[in-house]
Amino acid sequence: MHNFTYISLMHKKSFNTTGPCMADMHYMLSPVDRIDAAKLQRFIDEKLYWVLHAPRQTGKTSFLLNWMEQLNAQPGIISLYVSVETCQGIADMDTAMSLVCESIKSRAELHLPVEYWPEIPEIASAGKQLHRMLQSWAQKFPDHGLVLLFDEVDVLEGPAMISFLRQIRDGFSGRGKGKFPISIALVGMRDLRDYLVYAKDGVPVNPGSPFNVKKESFTLQNFEPDEVNALLSQHTTATGQIFTDDARELLYHYSCGQPWLVNSLADFCVSECCPQGEDITAAHIEQAKEKLIERREVHIDSLAERLKEPRIRQVVEPILIGKNDPELATRPGFEFSLDLGLITIKNGTPQIANPIYREVLIRSLNYGQQLAIPAPEFKWQKDNGDLDIEALMEEFQTFWRRNGDLWEQKFDYTEAFPHLLLMAYFQRIVNGGARLTRKAAAGRGRIDMLVEWKQWSHLVEIKLVHPHDGRATTLAEGLKQIAFYADKVKPDTQHLVIFDRSDKGRAMSFEDKMYRENLEGAAGPLSVWWF
Repeated sequence: MHNFTYISLMHKKSFNTTGPCMADMHYMLSPVDRIDAAKLQRFIDEKLYWVLHAPRQTGKTSFLLNWMEQLNAQPGIISLYVSVETCQGIADMDTAMSLVCESIKSRAELHLPVEYWPEIPEIASAGKQLHRMLQSWAQKFPDHGLVLLFDEVDVLEGPAMISFLRQIRDGFSGRGKGKFPISIALVGMRDLRDYLVYAKDGVPVNPGSPFNVKKESFTLQNFEPDEVNALLSQHTTATGQIFTDDARELLYHYSCGQPWLVNSLADFCVSECCPQGEDITAAHIEQAKEKLIERREVHIDSLAERLKEPRIRQVVEPILIGKNDPELATRPGFEFSLDLGLITIKNGTPQIANPIYREVLIRSLNYGQQLAIPAPEFKWQKDNGDLDIEALMEEFQTFWRRNGDLWEQKFDYTEAFPHLLLMAYFQRIVNGGARLTRKAAAGRGRIDMLVEWKQWSHLVEIKLVHPHDGRATTLAEGLKQIAFYADKVKPDTQHLVIFDRSDKGRAMSFEDKMYRENLEGAAGPLSVWWF
């Protein structure tokens, strides 16, 4: 007899995966608690303008709506959340400023009592319309302080962005009750350092202008483990359904606390894995993770699309293959990749933000290769049902000799090409029957791939010969690294795959550079495959 609690269909709350969180509909943590409350109040008391930036789906809008309600509960404050997303892709100043003013009016009609609604002034120049609107609105309520929370500001571009920021700046010196908003927040995915737009004559705008009045920029952090536990516990309290300790730990591991991923994994487990209230285990989290990656939800798909941008490739590629690149942080796309939430800095080392993003990026990059690899006609399983890794690798040698150079010419991520092709090959062969866990050792020049098939596991480490190290040094380093990882995962077999893409390696014939060595490593027997 199953021991579980049935979840009532009348239960209304759920883990939110779309739009801002609503307290009566969703399990949620207080968005304001994620930011220093004293700092927030200081912005109001000292009449400060400020910037909040964070990646998409981290809770910015939920925070703004929640804080707007709290501010409007204070006497003498009129606060309004305004999204300027309607200005997406509109560089024309007149059109964009009219849309911003209309957004302010429509949001006021949605969130505020009718007596607090502003009017859009009729004015010849759109370059002054926003400033005049905010000024006249403030003058209607001399005993109240206006606080505006502008969301999605970074959709503005070109002259529209310049005009928007300048009109706000023009009112800053006269801000105060009955004069101009006392506090304005600009919220988006990027900090103001990225609002370096160009005037019509092509001259860059001074980085301190046109919005050099901000007091501070800060960001929303991902959930900490105790916050994830608190969120999951809300569901347990409401329904009796339990997330086991192993499930909670694995959920945090895969999401690294990214709010949308936390909610999406939990929601899939509750609604699809265990809809009758069974205990949610680590196996259910694994299932949810795979489905989340396969479904390529809009949030994840939009991140994968960024891989096509050269500035993103210059940052993501070395991180994916574990390359130690001292110039990485100076590349044009580095700060942007941080703002996107694609990468993070952990213990001083840039990394892909979480294991789910890493898997999505790898699968996105080598999906075309995977589809182009023919189905295997050779025997790739042993008589006992285990994978025949040796047969797989021998066939890959043939495949690499026939296709490697030609396919590389058509691939943008040339430095990561060998890693991605080998992983696509394994994904194609064992698709649907195995679990591939991939990990780039940040700054260590390798990718570790653990192939789990039925009750067996096989460790495959992929390295490139560094031009200044040579083959012998690369081999010695690889043997040490694979022994370290093998000691942790205890695989049934170990395989070190080394691609020599150096000038010397490319000059060698296939017969000279493609072979297999059987060695006794520190963690047991292993095979070294040279390419």
